[in-house]
Amino acid sequence: MAVEIKYVVVREGQEKMSFASKKDADAYDKMLDLAEVLSEWLTHSPVALEEGQNDVLAMWMAENKDLLSTVLRSGKLPELETAGEKAEPQEADAEDHVAEHPRKRTKAA
Repeated sequence: MAVEIKYVVVREGQEKMSFASKKDADAYDKMLDLAEVLSEWLTHSPVALEEGQNDVLAMWMAENKDLLSTVLRSGKLPELETAGEKAEPQEADAEDHVAEHPRKRTKAA
């Protein structure tokens, strides 16, 4: 029988993600904390987003906090590592909804 140690990030009683290392679990937990703060902050913006869009945008900003920090400090979009990752505006759908971020989702909150 094998013994496996698993670090689980739990929010509001729901398991969000599990990790093999404490460092990765802590980093994910901090990212969720940041996303929560950003989501609250976005509710005060002059742009009215549909329900759930604040959370999606806040999570995306938290996932890309290093790039966001660089942009805020320098006022410029840094060169991205590969040509295929150039920052191009995504086409909006007919109703101008923010598209769901294409990442693995865990159990919804």
